[in-house]
Amino acid sequence: MPARALDDIAAGLLRGQVIPYLGSACVALGEASSVPTSPAELVARLIAKTTVPHKVRTNLTGAAQYIENFKHRKTLTAMMAEAFRSPPQPNELHRMLASLPDLPLLVHAWYDDLPQKAFVGRQNWGMAQGVSQSEHHGHWVNYYRPDGSEIAEPAPGIVAENEMPLYAPVPDEALGWNTMLYQPIGSVAPAANFLVSDSDYVEVLTEIDIQTPIPLTVQELRKDRHFLFLGCRFDNQLDRVFARQIMKRSSARHWAVLPDTPTRNEQRFLEEQAITRIDWPLAKFVAELADTLQGQVLTA
Repeated sequence: MPARALDDIAAGLLRGQVIPYLGSACVALGEASSVPTSPAELVARLIAKTTVPHKVRTNLTGAAQYIENFKHRKTLTAMMAEAFRSPPQPNELHRMLASLPDLPLLVHAWYDDLPQKAFVGRQNWGMAQGVSQSEHHGHWVNYYRPDGSEIAEPAPGIVAENEMPLYAPVPDEALGWNTMLYQPIGSVAPAANFLVSDSDYVEVLTEIDIQTPIPLTVQELRKDRHFLFLGCRFDNQLDRVFARQIMKRSSARHWAVLPDTPTRNEQRFLEEQAITRIDWPLAKFVAELADTLQGQVLTA
């Protein structure tokens, strides 16, 4: 990777112009982890606890839907919470991002709680988490303070009693946060919110193209900013859809640390979204970025 790109990313993070977008592989940065670090690992955890049809044994959303249908939603939520109950401590990446003084938005697209743990001690931040309609009907997003207490959300726009909310309103308190931790598919903490089953995603995907489930604050903060994808793969349609919709109307320059050879669909996605691939291992990139950030701070 050219040194200029690393310099640009570091400078953008310090100015608040680069939005980190964390995927499942960030949990342990290649080290052993007590929690799943990929959808494949997660579905293996789920099916180890209960029997599901063979055709969905490797399909996370399908297996989750089967458990929800035949074991109850509460069982699925409990199994998900158990899978992420004992995560490792925040690693160098989480601590580095939490130390950035002008980070307006951090997108975290996995179910662990390491980013919020890394933010402990910081002031004026909070969480916005996607929630399941089966558990929180009429709400797309729940908001939480650093201590885990929920912020009352303004009433969403409803066109009729049985229809979906027209948008995801943002509480006034959340509008003043210096940093929003946006977790579009939920998180184990503080309230075990999970978008994971087929029906969860059907509800969101029905509306995401018109941005309904995405908080208005996120839509504003992404304007003219660049995204930095870390620990993400785009070989799954759901992952591509969420990334595409969350980064909509942002800048035309982004980066993704993707050491593995992209699939055809991944390569097409990178080209369509103007994402430059960085083919370094994640651990190497994080170490180099940390050094570059420190150098820019010292010379500022």
